[in-house]
This record gives sequence, C-alpha cells and structure tokens, in this order.
Amino acid sequence: MKKLIGLMFLLGSFAACRQLNVYEQIRPFPSHEWASGDSCVFRFRITDTAARYHIYTIIRHEDAYHYNNLWLEVGTRAPGDTLKKQTVMLTLGDNKKGWQGVGMDDVYDHRIRITQQPVRLVAGEYTFVLRQIMREDPLQKVLQAGLRVEKSVP
Repeated sequence: MKKLIGLMFLLGSFAACRQLNVYEQIRPFPSHEWASGDSCVFRFRITDTAARYHIYTIIRHEDAYHYNNLWLEVGTRAPGDTLKKQTVMLTLGDNKKGWQGVGMDDVYDHRIRITQQPVRLVAGEYTFVLRQIMREDPLQKVLQAGLRVEKSVP
C-alpha cells in the first residue's frame, strides 16, 4: 500500500512539473447574478503560431438556475483587428438527464468548447468579451463565467 501511495505521489509530481500551455481566467459574480451590461473581458497573448487551439467558455451556476441553456454574445478581437461579435447558445442540460456539467452539492461547472475545430491563432494579444443575452436580466443563480484557451493535442 505504501508503494502505491509513493507511486501516485511521484506521478503527481511529474504531472505538476509539465507546462500546461493553457490560458484560463474566471470572473466571479459575488451576488450570484449576471447583468447583461456586465461584460466579462479576457486578454491573453499568443506566441506559438504553429499550434492550433481550442477555445472554451466556463460557466458555474447553482442547481436552481432556471434554464437549460445560456445565450452569450462573444466578442473576439485578434491582434490588429476590430472586435467581431457572434451569438452562441450553450446547452447546460435537459429536462430528462439534468445538468451536463460536473456537479458537487448544488453547484455545477461547465466547460463548453465554442470552436468547432482547433483554430490557428496569430501572434499577439487577443481580447475576448462574454456578455449574457438571456431575457432574464440580471440572470440569477450564475456564480462565474470564464474563458479557457488550450493547445490542441494532435
């Protein structure tokens, strides 16, 4: 048993030393509501232009969240370009199976990819803006929203 625990610690140490090649930032909503005028802005720098990237939204909500989805306006500004907006619908659950995210107690986390395929990014600073565009304003029972960018593994 001691050997097994030692092996798990050793493997965990090696994994902790690896560089993740990821950007992840989360914005909390202390009052557990997200007003439509309260945009989440994320900035990161890309240096590896040979890699391809997946882009995810991160949503954390309470079990009492009223909807099975979340409509977002996602603004993207590439280096040297203007802000381009798109509307994205995130499916968080359904009435038969419940929430699709990972849950603990009454909190659910979702990491939902918003790029269909891995994308190639140019070098420089990127800006992403997330804004909820649901009919309920402010949107109740939302704890956090975030963005994750990670290198695609071939």
